[in-house]
Amino acid sequence: MESIDHIAIAIPQAEAVSLWEKLLGAPPFHVEEVPAQGVKVYFFQVGPTKVELIEPLSPESAVARFIEKKGGGLHHIAFYTENLIEEINRLRDMGFSPLQDTPQPAALGKQAVFFHPKTFTGVLVELVSFP
Repeated sequence: MESIDHIAIAIPQAEAVSLWEKLLGAPPFHVEEVPAQGVKVYFFQVGPTKVELIEPLSPESAVARFIEKKGGGLHHIAFYTENLIEEINRLRDMGFSPLQDTPQPAALGKQAVFFHPKTFTGVLVELVSFP
């Protein structure tokens, strides 16, 4: 893995974005809906890393279920890799469990695969890469 790509925080509604704007002193540099993941994302740049606020698009989305169960807050950490397939296979070979068999469309033109939090001491891990 080359770097931390972003840290994602689940928010129950868009109104929470203004709190992060106040904290970080700037509006999001990018806002996008990601239908494949059932979310709307708001990206803030903080040094070399991004903070991604994720808002569910429907009550059936995984993020909506997360918020219902745990409330808003830290959702996942994403790592950038140049070769997503190679990293998926490397981690799978070491016993880590991907939640998808193939990369899915993600924000900012990237592809992503999530790994089950049980295999990373309770942390949902995402790998992202450009196609």
